[in-house]
Amino acid sequence: MKTRNIYSLIVVLLAALTVMTSCSKDEDIVFDHERQQFETRADRILLEFIAPYGTAVDEEIYIMGAFNGDSASMGKEEWKLMKAPGSDIKWGIYLDPSTFVSGKTLANGFRFYSATQGTEFTVKGEMANHTDNPGLGTFTNVWGERWESYYWSGDGPEIEHDGYVVYVIDETGWNAITLYQWGDAEAFGGWPGMAPTGTQTINGQQYKYWDMGEANTGRSQHLIFNNAGEGIQLADFDYVINHDLYLRVTANGVEEITAGPKHDGFALFVLNESSQTDLALYAWGDAEAFGGWPGMAPTGTQTINGLEYTYFDLGEANTNLNLHLIPNNNNNGVQWEGDDLFFTIDHDIYVRIFDGGYEVISKDYQGG
Repeated sequence: MKTRNIYSLIVVLLAALTVMTSCSKDEDIVFDHERQQFETRADRILLEFIAPYGTAVDEEIYIMGAFNGDSASMGKEEWKLMKAPGSDIKWGIYLDPSTFVSGKTLANGFRFYSATQGTEFTVKGEMANHTDNPGLGTFTNVWGERWESYYWSGDGPEIEHDGYVVYVIDETGWNAITLYQWGDAEAFGGWPGMAPTGTQTINGQQYKYWDMGEANTGRSQHLIFNNAGEGIQLADFDYVINHDLYLRVTANGVEEITAGPKHDGFALFVLNESSQTDLALYAWGDAEAFGGWPGMAPTGTQTINGLEYTYFDLGEANTNLNLHLIPNNNNNGVQWEGDDLFFTIDHDIYVRIFDGGYEVISKDYQGG
Protein backbone atom coordinates (compact mmCIF):
# COMPACT_ATOMS: atom_id res chain seq x y z
CA MET A 1 0.00 0.00 0.00
CA LYS A 2 2.84 2.35 0.87
CA THR A 3 4.60 1.51 -2.44
CA ARG A 4 1.47 2.37 -4.44
CA ASN A 5 1.20 5.76 -2.69
CA ILE A 6 4.80 6.60 -3.52
CA TYR A 7 4.29 5.52 -7.13
CA SER A 8 1.16 7.71 -7.42
CA LEU A 9 3.05 10.70 -6.06
CA ILE A 10 5.84 10.18 -8.61
CA VAL A 11 3.28 10.04 -11.46
CA VAL A 12 1.69 13.32 -10.30
CA LEU A 13 5.06 15.06 -10.03
CA LEU A 14 6.12 13.85 -13.48
CA ALA A 15 2.84 15.11 -14.98
CA ALA A 16 3.30 18.52 -13.37
CA LEU A 17 6.88 18.68 -14.60
CA THR A 18 5.70 17.91 -18.14
CA VAL A 19 3.20 20.79 -18.02
CA MET A 20 5.82 23.18 -16.67
CA THR A 21 8.45 22.27 -19.24
CA SER A 22 5.92 22.52 -22.09
CA CYS A 23 5.86 26.32 -21.59
CA SER A 24 8.50 28.42 -23.28
CA LYS A 25 11.08 29.82 -20.89
CA ASP A 26 10.60 33.18 -22.59
CA GLU A 27 6.79 33.23 -22.15
CA ASP A 28 5.56 35.42 -19.26
CA ILE A 29 2.38 34.60 -17.40
CA VAL A 30 -0.25 37.29 -18.08
CA PHE A 31 -2.98 37.61 -15.46
CA ASP A 32 -6.54 38.51 -16.48
CA HIS A 33 -6.35 41.97 -14.92
CA GLU A 34 -3.23 42.73 -16.97
CA ARG A 35 -4.74 41.85 -20.33
CA GLN A 36 -5.34 44.72 -22.74
CA GLN A 37 -9.01 45.77 -22.78
CA PHE A 38 -9.04 48.52 -25.45
CA GLU A 39 -7.66 48.52 -28.97
CA THR A 40 -4.36 50.27 -29.57
CA ARG A 41 -4.56 53.40 -31.73
CA ALA A 42 -1.66 54.65 -33.82
CA ASP A 43 -2.47 58.31 -33.07
CA ARG A 44 -2.98 57.98 -29.30
CA ILE A 45 -1.29 56.79 -26.11
CA LEU A 46 -3.43 54.11 -24.45
CA LEU A 47 -3.25 53.90 -20.66
CA GLU A 48 -5.23 51.19 -18.86
CA PHE A 49 -5.63 51.84 -15.14
CA ILE A 50 -5.88 48.83 -12.81
CA ALA A 51 -7.97 50.41 -10.06
CA PRO A 52 -7.31 49.95 -6.32
CA TYR A 53 -9.27 47.42 -4.29
CA GLY A 54 -12.74 48.74 -3.37
CA THR A 55 -13.36 50.66 -6.60
CA ALA A 56 -17.03 50.48 -7.61
CA VAL A 57 -17.87 49.59 -11.22
CA ASP A 58 -19.67 52.93 -11.67
CA GLU A 59 -16.76 54.99 -10.31
CA GLU A 60 -15.96 58.22 -12.17
CA ILE A 61 -12.18 58.29 -12.60
CA TYR A 62 -10.04 61.08 -14.08
CA ILE A 63 -6.36 61.46 -14.92
CA MET A 64 -4.48 64.49 -13.63
CA GLY A 65 -0.90 65.69 -13.90
CA ALA A 66 1.32 68.55 -14.98
CA PHE A 67 0.52 67.66 -18.61
CA ASN A 68 -3.16 68.67 -18.22
CA GLY A 69 -3.11 71.29 -15.48
CA ASP A 70 -3.22 68.99 -12.44
CA SER A 71 -6.30 69.75 -10.28
CA ALA A 72 -7.81 71.90 -13.03
CA SER A 73 -8.56 68.68 -14.90
CA MET A 74 -10.81 67.27 -12.15
CA GLY A 75 -14.31 66.57 -13.38
CA LYS A 76 -13.60 67.48 -17.00
CA GLU A 77 -15.03 65.01 -19.48
CA GLU A 78 -11.96 65.06 -21.76
CA TRP A 79 -9.85 63.57 -18.94
CA LYS A 80 -12.41 61.00 -17.75
CA LEU A 81 -11.49 57.33 -18.07
CA MET A 82 -13.70 54.74 -19.78
CA LYS A 83 -14.80 51.64 -17.89
CA ALA A 84 -13.44 48.52 -19.61
CA PRO A 85 -16.44 46.40 -20.71
CA GLY A 86 -14.50 43.18 -20.15
CA SER A 87 -13.14 43.88 -16.67
CA ASP A 88 -14.53 45.18 -13.38
CA ILE A 89 -11.18 46.58 -12.25
CA LYS A 90 -9.87 48.33 -15.37
CA TRP A 91 -10.48 51.75 -16.86
CA GLY A 92 -8.82 53.17 -19.96
CA ILE A 93 -8.02 56.49 -21.60
CA TYR A 94 -6.60 57.57 -24.96
CA LEU A 95 -4.23 60.55 -24.71
CA ASP A 96 -3.21 62.92 -27.48
CA PRO A 97 0.20 64.52 -26.70
CA SER A 98 -0.68 67.49 -28.94
CA THR A 99 -3.18 68.59 -26.24
CA PHE A 100 -0.63 68.56 -23.40
CA VAL A 101 0.09 71.96 -21.85
CA SER A 102 3.34 73.93 -21.59
CA GLY A 103 5.44 71.26 -23.26
CA LYS A 104 4.80 68.83 -20.40
CA THR A 105 4.71 65.04 -20.84
CA LEU A 106 3.59 62.11 -18.73
CA ALA A 107 7.17 61.91 -17.47
CA ASN A 108 6.45 65.05 -15.43
CA GLY A 109 4.18 62.89 -13.27
CA PHE A 110 0.52 61.92 -13.24
CA ARG A 111 -2.02 60.21 -11.01
CA PHE A 112 -5.71 59.29 -11.01
CA TYR A 113 -8.64 60.80 -9.16
CA SER A 114 -11.97 59.24 -8.16
CA ALA A 115 -14.97 61.55 -7.86
CA THR A 116 -16.10 59.67 -4.74
CA GLN A 117 -12.89 58.31 -3.21
CA GLY A 118 -10.39 61.09 -3.81
CA THR A 119 -6.88 61.17 -5.19
CA GLU A 120 -4.73 58.10 -5.81
CA PHE A 121 -2.19 57.42 -3.04
CA THR A 122 0.61 54.90 -2.53
CA VAL A 123 0.67 52.28 0.22
CA LYS A 124 3.07 54.57 2.10
CA GLY A 125 0.38 57.23 2.37
CA GLU A 126 1.96 59.52 -0.21
CA MET A 127 0.21 61.01 -3.23
CA ALA A 128 0.85 58.77 -6.24
CA ASN A 129 3.15 60.04 -8.98
CA HIS A 130 3.49 57.81 -12.05
CA THR A 131 6.22 58.76 -14.51
CA ASP A 132 5.66 56.25 -17.33
CA ASN A 133 6.08 58.09 -20.62
CA PRO A 134 4.94 55.78 -23.46
CA GLY A 135 4.80 56.96 -27.07
CA LEU A 136 2.01 57.08 -29.62
CA GLY A 137 0.52 53.78 -30.68
CA THR A 138 1.38 52.01 -27.42
CA PHE A 139 -0.53 50.33 -24.59
CA THR A 140 0.58 50.63 -20.95
CA ASN A 141 -0.86 49.20 -17.74
CA VAL A 142 -0.77 51.50 -14.70
CA TRP A 143 -1.36 49.98 -11.27
CA GLY A 144 -3.28 51.91 -8.59
CA GLU A 145 -2.45 51.20 -4.94
CA ARG A 146 -4.85 53.16 -2.70
CA TRP A 147 -7.58 55.75 -2.97
CA GLU A 148 -7.49 58.63 -0.54
CA SER A 149 -10.59 57.09 1.06
CA TYR A 150 -8.39 54.33 2.50
CA TYR A 151 -6.91 56.94 4.82
CA TRP A 152 -10.35 58.21 5.93
CA SER A 153 -11.20 54.83 7.39
CA GLY A 154 -8.67 54.90 10.20
CA ASP A 155 -6.53 52.24 8.53
CA GLY A 156 -3.91 54.82 7.55
CA PRO A 157 -2.46 58.12 8.81
CA GLU A 158 -4.64 61.18 9.24
CA ILE A 159 -4.67 63.69 6.41
CA GLU A 160 -2.31 66.61 7.07
CA HIS A 161 -3.86 69.92 5.99
CA ASP A 162 -2.17 73.12 4.93
CA GLY A 163 -3.69 75.73 7.22
CA TYR A 164 -7.43 75.95 7.90
CA VAL A 165 -9.87 73.97 5.77
CA VAL A 166 -13.18 74.60 4.02
CA TYR A 167 -15.21 71.36 4.01
CA VAL A 168 -18.12 71.12 1.56
CA ILE A 169 -21.01 68.71 1.14
CA ASP A 170 -21.43 69.09 -2.62
CA GLU A 171 -25.10 68.83 -3.60
CA THR A 172 -24.83 71.03 -6.71
CA GLY A 173 -25.12 68.27 -9.31
CA TRP A 174 -22.44 70.04 -11.35
CA ASN A 175 -19.89 68.03 -13.34
CA ALA A 176 -17.13 69.88 -11.48
CA ILE A 177 -16.88 72.44 -8.68
CA THR A 178 -14.17 75.04 -8.12
CA LEU A 179 -13.67 77.72 -5.49
CA TYR A 180 -12.52 81.25 -6.28
CA GLN A 181 -11.73 83.66 -3.46
CA TRP A 182 -11.00 87.35 -3.35
CA GLY A 183 -10.64 89.97 -0.64
CA ASP A 184 -7.36 90.49 1.16
CA ALA A 185 -5.84 88.32 -1.59
CA GLU A 186 -6.82 86.42 -4.73
CA ALA A 187 -5.63 83.41 -2.76
CA PHE A 188 -6.45 80.63 -5.23
CA GLY A 189 -5.32 82.49 -8.33
CA GLY A 190 -7.52 83.80 -11.14
CA TRP A 191 -10.99 82.74 -12.13
CA PRO A 192 -12.44 80.09 -11.74
CA GLY A 193 -10.15 79.35 -8.81
CA MET A 194 -9.12 75.95 -7.51
CA ALA A 195 -10.58 72.45 -7.65
CA PRO A 196 -10.95 70.61 -4.30
CA THR A 197 -7.71 69.69 -2.56
CA GLY A 198 -9.25 66.28 -1.92
CA THR A 199 -12.10 64.43 -0.26
CA GLN A 200 -12.47 63.34 3.34
CA THR A 201 -15.06 61.56 5.47
CA ILE A 202 -15.75 62.96 8.95
CA ASN A 203 -18.18 61.20 11.29
CA GLY A 204 -19.53 59.20 8.37
CA GLN A 205 -20.16 62.26 6.16
CA GLN A 206 -18.14 62.69 2.96
CA TYR A 207 -16.80 66.17 2.21
CA LYS A 208 -14.84 67.77 -0.60
CA TYR A 209 -12.29 70.08 0.97
CA TRP A 210 -10.05 72.99 0.14
CA ASP A 211 -6.90 73.64 2.17
CA MET A 212 -6.75 77.41 2.67
CA GLY A 213 -2.98 77.54 3.06
CA GLU A 214 -1.09 78.51 6.21
CA ALA A 215 0.03 81.73 4.51
CA ASN A 216 -3.61 82.88 4.18
CA THR A 217 -4.49 82.54 7.88
CA GLY A 218 -6.30 85.63 9.19
CA ARG A 219 -7.31 87.01 5.80
CA SER A 220 -10.88 88.22 5.16
CA GLN A 221 -12.10 86.56 2.00
CA HIS A 222 -15.17 86.26 -0.24
CA LEU A 223 -15.70 82.67 -1.42
CA ILE A 224 -17.37 82.06 -4.80
CA PHE A 225 -18.28 78.48 -5.69
CA ASN A 226 -18.71 77.89 -9.41
CA ASN A 227 -18.98 75.05 -11.93
CA ALA A 228 -15.34 75.20 -13.03
CA GLY A 229 -15.86 78.41 -14.99
CA GLU A 230 -18.65 77.00 -17.17
CA GLY A 231 -21.12 79.82 -16.54
CA ILE A 232 -22.65 79.19 -13.09
CA GLN A 233 -21.53 80.88 -9.90
CA LEU A 234 -23.08 81.31 -6.45
CA ALA A 235 -23.26 84.47 -4.36
CA ASP A 236 -20.21 85.46 -2.31
CA PHE A 237 -19.83 83.74 1.06
CA ASP A 238 -17.77 85.85 3.50
CA TYR A 239 -15.17 84.04 5.59
CA VAL A 240 -12.30 85.08 7.86
CA ILE A 241 -9.71 82.32 7.64
CA ASN A 242 -9.25 81.68 11.35
CA HIS A 243 -11.23 78.44 11.74
CA ASP A 244 -12.26 75.35 9.78
CA LEU A 245 -15.50 75.95 7.88
CA TYR A 246 -18.21 73.40 7.06
CA LEU A 247 -20.65 74.17 4.24
CA ARG A 248 -23.48 72.58 2.28
CA VAL A 249 -23.38 73.84 -1.31
CA THR A 250 -26.35 73.38 -3.64
CA ALA A 251 -27.07 74.78 -7.09
CA ASN A 252 -29.01 77.57 -5.33
CA GLY A 253 -26.68 78.66 -2.56
CA VAL A 254 -24.32 78.04 0.35
CA GLU A 255 -25.29 77.10 3.92
CA GLU A 256 -22.96 76.86 6.90
CA ILE A 257 -23.38 73.62 8.84
CA THR A 258 -21.81 71.83 11.79
CA ALA A 259 -19.71 68.69 11.47
CA GLY A 260 -21.81 66.55 13.77
CA PRO A 261 -21.22 63.04 15.08
CA LYS A 262 -22.17 59.89 13.23
CA HIS A 263 -25.58 58.75 14.51
CA ASP A 264 -27.00 55.28 15.02
CA GLY A 265 -30.02 55.55 12.74
CA PHE A 266 -32.21 58.64 13.07
CA ALA A 267 -32.08 60.88 16.14
CA LEU A 268 -34.32 62.94 18.41
CA PHE A 269 -32.77 66.37 19.00
CA VAL A 270 -34.05 68.10 22.13
CA LEU A 271 -33.51 71.84 22.60
CA ASN A 272 -33.72 72.02 26.40
CA GLU A 273 -35.00 75.42 27.56
CA SER A 274 -36.49 73.96 30.75
CA SER A 275 -35.12 74.04 34.29
CA GLN A 276 -34.49 70.27 34.13
CA THR A 277 -30.91 69.15 33.58
CA ASP A 278 -31.17 65.35 33.81
CA LEU A 279 -33.07 64.03 30.76
CA ALA A 280 -34.15 60.60 29.56
CA LEU A 281 -36.27 59.30 26.66
CA TYR A 282 -38.97 56.64 26.87
CA ALA A 283 -40.70 55.19 23.80
CA TRP A 284 -43.69 52.90 23.31
CA GLY A 285 -45.80 51.78 20.35
CA ASP A 286 -44.55 49.10 17.99
CA ALA A 287 -41.95 48.37 20.68
CA GLU A 288 -40.79 49.59 24.08
CA ALA A 289 -37.71 50.57 22.10
CA PHE A 290 -35.49 51.90 24.87
CA GLY A 291 -36.48 49.60 27.70
CA GLY A 292 -38.73 50.32 30.67
CA TRP A 293 -39.47 53.69 32.19
CA PRO A 294 -37.80 56.22 32.21
CA GLY A 295 -36.03 54.91 29.11
CA MET A 296 -32.52 55.75 27.95
CA ALA A 297 -30.03 58.48 28.78
CA PRO A 298 -28.97 61.03 26.14
CA THR A 299 -26.48 59.89 23.52
CA GLY A 300 -24.72 63.26 23.53
CA THR A 301 -24.97 66.94 22.66
CA GLN A 302 -24.63 68.65 19.28
CA THR A 303 -24.61 72.29 18.15
CA ILE A 304 -26.86 73.00 15.14
CA ASN A 305 -27.24 76.52 13.71
CA GLY A 306 -25.65 77.90 16.87
CA LEU A 307 -28.05 76.12 19.27
CA GLU A 308 -26.95 73.26 21.52
CA TYR A 309 -29.22 70.20 21.46
CA THR A 310 -29.29 67.12 23.64
CA TYR A 311 -29.77 64.20 21.27
CA PHE A 312 -30.91 60.61 21.53
CA ASP A 313 -29.88 58.19 18.77
CA LEU A 314 -33.02 56.20 17.97
CA GLY A 315 -31.16 53.18 16.62
CA GLU A 316 -30.91 51.77 13.10
CA ALA A 317 -32.88 48.72 14.27
CA ASN A 318 -35.87 50.95 15.12
CA THR A 319 -36.11 52.62 11.70
CA ASN A 320 -39.73 52.67 10.39
CA LEU A 321 -41.22 51.71 13.75
CA ASN A 322 -44.21 53.78 14.94
CA LEU A 323 -43.31 55.17 18.37
CA HIS A 324 -44.66 57.56 21.00
CA LEU A 325 -41.63 59.50 22.28
CA ILE A 326 -41.72 60.84 25.85
CA PRO A 327 -38.79 62.99 26.97
CA ASN A 328 -38.69 63.18 30.77
CA ASN A 329 -36.47 64.30 33.64
CA ASN A 330 -35.20 60.79 34.36
CA ASN A 331 -38.14 59.68 36.53
CA ASN A 332 -38.16 62.77 38.74
CA GLY A 333 -41.75 63.80 38.12
CA VAL A 334 -41.64 65.78 34.85
CA GLN A 335 -42.43 64.48 31.39
CA TRP A 336 -43.35 65.92 27.99
CA GLU A 337 -45.94 63.95 26.04
CA GLY A 338 -48.68 64.52 23.51
CA ASP A 339 -50.31 63.17 20.34
CA ASP A 340 -47.90 65.10 18.12
CA LEU A 341 -44.95 63.22 19.64
CA PHE A 342 -46.06 60.07 17.82
CA PHE A 343 -43.72 59.42 14.88
CA THR A 344 -42.77 56.95 12.23
CA ILE A 345 -39.02 56.75 12.73
CA ASP A 346 -37.93 57.57 9.19
CA HIS A 347 -36.42 61.04 9.79
CA ASP A 348 -34.59 63.10 12.40
CA ILE A 349 -36.91 64.79 14.89
CA TYR A 350 -36.44 68.18 16.58
CA VAL A 351 -38.30 69.19 19.76
CA ARG A 352 -38.00 72.23 22.03
CA ILE A 353 -38.93 71.63 25.68
CA PHE A 354 -39.57 74.26 28.34
CA ASP A 355 -41.16 74.37 31.77
CA GLY A 356 -44.82 73.58 31.18
CA GLY A 357 -44.70 72.52 27.55
CA TYR A 358 -42.95 71.60 24.32
CA GLU A 359 -43.13 72.16 20.58
CA VAL A 360 -41.99 70.20 17.55
CA ILE A 361 -39.57 72.37 15.56
CA SER A 362 -37.39 72.10 12.46
CA LYS A 363 -33.61 71.93 12.23
CA ASP A 364 -33.70 75.55 10.98
CA TYR A 365 -35.32 76.82 14.19
CA GLN A 366 -33.60 79.99 15.37
CA GLY A 367 -35.34 80.56 18.70
CA GLY A 368 -37.90 83.13 19.76
